[in-house]
Order: sequence, then structure tokens, then C-alpha cells
Amino acid sequence: MQAWAIANQKGGVGKTTTTLCLARGLALAGQRVLLIDLDPHASLTRAFGVPANPPPAGTHDLFDNSGASLASLARATQIDGLKLIAAQPALATLERRGATQPGLGLALGRALHAVQPLYDHVLLDCPPTLGLLMVNALAAADRLVVPTQTDPLALHGLADMLRTAEMVERSRRRPLPQHVLPTLYDRRTRSGVHSLELLHDRYEGRVWPGAVPMDTRLRDAPALTTAIAPSGRGADAYRRALAWLLAQHHVPQRQAA
Repeated sequence: MQAWAIANQKGGVGKTTTTLCLARGLALAGQRVLLIDLDPHASLTRAFGVPANPPPAGTHDLFDNSGASLASLARATQIDGLKLIAAQPALATLERRGATQPGLGLALGRALHAVQPLYDHVLLDCPPTLGLLMVNALAAADRLVVPTQTDPLALHGLADMLRTAEMVERSRRRPLPQHVLPTLYDRRTRSGVHSLELLHDRYEGRVWPGAVPMDTRLRDAPALTTAIAPSGRGADAYRRALAWLLAQHHVPQRQAA
């Protein structure tokens, strides 16, 4: 099982869209995929139509000593092979508890270990802030995928994210491969073209050679949660990005039973 953390300390870079597109691509290729929403804003959860009230069972239950497991919290989606663990607003309270409750920083890693036989991939949609939830994801992940908008401000956020990843990597004492996906690219602007060039110059070898273009069809997140494959330049770009990510560490396709 491979766990991928989809993270950036800057918001508005297409993180949840990236998580959705990569997850559905893996599921449609026959992989068993679990999506875990770690963001208190629950954008991923809302995209799947999970109501906010009453608060659903979900990620927060992993941290509250209730004994809940990932297997019991996972819910089916319209896409075969893809399951979701919902986020709740109560996740925002974990930062205060983390200072007084030892072991919370490794709770997600322990939970993932228990479901290794059940899934081929787990994708962790992280909040856009450095805190207990992001540290949990980075500590548990096999790989980090960083979506980043192609503009100068986003490049500063990327640098912060990669420094955080290196800090966690040293702490956990095992590699955390880092992959950067340029998103929201507008080739008509000088700023976009220049930012993409800077990405490749500064992070050679870690950046996908392509870029996900601006595409309004990707703004309809609920459309990405159905079995009907989306069309358009953005969706095509994510399919190529997924192929590139898989090529960085070959994962054999499961054999049909």
C-alpha cells in the first residue's frame, strides 16, 4: 500500500481538485483507493455530497480514543474501488489537544498500518496550514505530492512546504520523496510562463514536466466524484500527471481475481 500526502501550506492551489483527480484515475485503473479528508473545511467531503449536519463519522474519530478504525469509517462512493473517510469541523480542535495529549502526532500512521491489506493507495487531503494534521500526514506518507499554482506568491509557499517536508523527513528517519505538480497554469501570462520556468530551475527532477492548465470544468468538484470520466484539458493533464507519478515508483497493477 502506498500513502500519498497531497499538501501545500498555501491555499488556493488546487489541492482538493488534485486529490480528486489522482484518486479517481487510480480507481478507474483498477486500484483500491482510500481518500482521507484531513481538512476541517471538508471541501473533499462536501464534493462527495456528505452532509455537514449532523456531523458524519470520519477522520476526527481516529484521534478521540473512540477505538474507531479506518475500515469502519470508510464509506463507498459512486466510483468503484474508491472509498472516502469524511472530515468534520471538530478537526480544528485537535491543535489544542495535541499539546497535552501525547501520541496524537502518530495516530494516522498507526491507523494506516491496520488497513494495509485492504487498499493499494491512500490519498491524504491535507489542510493548508502547518499543524498536527499535516504533520500526521507527512509522518505517515510514503510520498508527498505538492500542487502549486504557477505564480510568484505560490512559489514562496512551495518553498515553505518543502522545508517542512525535509524537517519531518529528518524526524521520521526514512525518505519522503517529494513531487511537485504545477497547477492553474495560464500560458497567456508572462508571470505564469516565468513561474513555470523557475519551478523547473529550482526543483529540477521533482517537478512534473507538464502543467495543469486553467480549466473551468475542474471547478465543478462534485462532477469529479461520479463514474463518468470528465473531459477537457485539465482532466487530460491530470491523467498525464498521474502516469508520471506512477512512473517515479512503479506500482504493479493488481491481477483480477
